[in-house]
Amino acid sequence: MSAQNPRINVVLDNFLYQNVRLLAEKDNVSLSAKVRDLLKEALEIEEDITLSAFAEKREKSWDDSKALSHNDIWS
Repeated sequence: MSAQNPRINVVLDNFLYQNVRLLAEKDNVSLSAKVRDLLKEALEIEEDITLSAFAEKREKSWDDSKALSHNDIWS
């Protein structure tokens, strides 16, 4: 029977493993669940960094004279 969710094997150095193990124990979750949650959080942070860089680029090119007013939009 195959697993419902895809699996991945990761090799950790002992220091990193012990830190993840302690976090999992503290939260009373399995190592797998803790690694999954940490990975989700890391991906969200990466997404935030990418979107922030995109927003900063757009902000630098902003030209008030080309912007539509509230009345232009809603009338």
